[in-house]
Amino acid sequence: MKYRKLWSCILTTACVVSLTACTAAKGNENNDQKDSAPSEAGKKAADSAKKATDVTKKTNEEVYTLLDFDDQQELESAQKNLIVAPEELEIKDDSGKVVWSQKAYAFLEDTDAPDTVNPSLWRHTQMNHLYGLFRVTDGIYQVRGYDMTNITFIEGDTGWIVFDPLISTECARAALELVNKELGERPVMGIVMSHPHVDHYGGIKGIISAEEVAERKIPIIAPEGFEEHAVSENVYAGTAMGRRAGYQYGTILDPGETGSMAIGIGMGQSTGTISYLPPNDSIKATGDTRTIDGIEMEFQMTPGTEAPAEMNTWFPQKNALWMAENCTGTLHNLYTLRGAQVRDGNAWAGYIMEALTRYGGKAEVVFQAHNWPHWGNDIITEYMKNTAAVYKFINDQTLMYINQGYTSDEIAGMITLPEKLSEIWYTRQYYGTVAHNSKAVYQRYMGWYDANPVNLNRLAPTDRAQKYMEYMGDADEVLKKAKKDFEKGEYQWVAEVTNMIVFDDPDNQEARNLCADALEQLGYQAESGTWRNAYLSGARELREGTINDPAVKATGSFELMQSMSPEMMMDYLGILLDANAAQDLNLKINLDFTDEEPYLLTVESGVVLYQKGAKAPDADATLTMPRLGMFSILGGDKEQQKKAIHIEGDQDVITKLTEHMVEFEFFFNIIEP
Repeated sequence: MKYRKLWSCILTTACVVSLTACTAAKGNENNDQKDSAPSEAGKKAADSAKKATDVTKKTNEEVYTLLDFDDQQELESAQKNLIVAPEELEIKDDSGKVVWSQKAYAFLEDTDAPDTVNPSLWRHTQMNHLYGLFRVTDGIYQVRGYDMTNITFIEGDTGWIVFDPLISTECARAALELVNKELGERPVMGIVMSHPHVDHYGGIKGIISAEEVAERKIPIIAPEGFEEHAVSENVYAGTAMGRRAGYQYGTILDPGETGSMAIGIGMGQSTGTISYLPPNDSIKATGDTRTIDGIEMEFQMTPGTEAPAEMNTWFPQKNALWMAENCTGTLHNLYTLRGAQVRDGNAWAGYIMEALTRYGGKAEVVFQAHNWPHWGNDIITEYMKNTAAVYKFINDQTLMYINQGYTSDEIAGMITLPEKLSEIWYTRQYYGTVAHNSKAVYQRYMGWYDANPVNLNRLAPTDRAQKYMEYMGDADEVLKKAKKDFEKGEYQWVAEVTNMIVFDDPDNQEARNLCADALEQLGYQAESGTWRNAYLSGARELREGTINDPAVKATGSFELMQSMSPEMMMDYLGILLDANAAQDLNLKINLDFTDEEPYLLTVESGVVLYQKGAKAPDADATLTMPRLGMFSILGGDKEQQKKAIHIEGDQDVITKLTEHMVEFEFFFNIIEP
């Protein structure tokens, strides 16, 4: 079989690495044997999981005829230049909780993909499990498989320049320790953060401390706008993104043949401590250069691609091109399932081609923040062109269909990559998919409305479900028909119609179970790791109810929040304030910051507005405080308010301001009303 050859190669090269579910590690701090065992909830979920149906088995078997599983180029790149890999990789926090481990993925040692996993995703997951210290080229090294992201170490004259220090401090520290042990201990001389997603900066304090940065004047380099976008993405919609990310990354799932696989750009998220240090050097334009510890770097700005602020880096002394997350060895997201601003596929393709023009003729290796490098100028040229082509194709073809009058859902069902591009392993749909990326293009250019006035002001899902069920009649009759369609393999329709019953009657367990069964089969067939996670997470919550285990709750970095500007904090105040409930609230508050310019905060009919540098002589009150004093208002901390804020005027002004602030519930329902 095709996989027997692949796995034998992997076993001779390195062990596998993975992320254990948070629940797998909880409570097992002092028991090494149980640290990576499935949780009780996970065992229950595994027990309730169904086998692959004959339709799913056939669908997955057909993947072998669509792709060339004898093509070993990507495997060879994933294995190339391994220096060392620990026999076992398990990373714990200070309390002993496992935050990253490979033990839960021992099932990958099976030679062939099981019926419950798309064979292409199984192959990609096996390669994502290759972990350890790798040499990219002379003086450039990567630690891969220690978190979702690769951490890169460039050897300078005296120390290390570190690129993208992972999600968690524990994982970043373990990677640094591995590098220093194998290559010799060196000080960190600089940090480069390619873009403002947490997996590219959250582990920074595992590499360097704030004190060291200040004492040794260590540059922390990032693209202009880094901090603004890091805050806006992780704070403004942070609760909703965190909950939805649980579906995308499968945080409520245990790894397994009926559970989570890789997500295309790594195994998943580590669950350790997220830290933050602000950049002290911003790159503003393509062609800007820096030299740190003897290493020359030229930066290429790529805004609006994988992140609103992002940059590639060229190393002229090494003929090495760092592509950040603009090339990743998989089709990436123009829209990420957790929710974010849509990305510009046209610009993405354009910046890759610009990089090819500027550096491609000299590049001997291209490496990036996820997956593995590619070597050789001919291979690099094809790699970059093909990667650019998929984004350009999705952008242009979607617009072609838009101009023919097709809607978002119609286009998603029609668009397919050209045969040549679809057969390339590094453009496969392990993370993003052609279908949902086409919807991102539609959203970017056309928005949510499909121009059909019936859809201009649709009923809410629960109201719509109730009317559908009223028209369709008896739920039992609907379920009888749905079961027949399930037997025929019409899983998408079955999921849709049974979820309609669930939204009409959440207690209808038969409908919940059948919807879960349909989602499960869709998950087993999915090539995208994130689609698999979403399907299987929905199935689990239909069977068990919304999971509200605090151990799987996403947490942000308070250090990042401390970097919020006054404008950001007042914007967040506006998000927290229920303006309808506070529609009779009208206030004028002078904010006299001791470490910032003053602001005039106005509440008009419950809406928060502000003006920098303004002051109202007729204000209800003047608040004198440091900028961070705003956190005591946002958090409702009355004791801290007394310590940090001096009030002149209405002494009850903070109470009035915060009376109608809401508290966000993280574990809101997704698959049911």
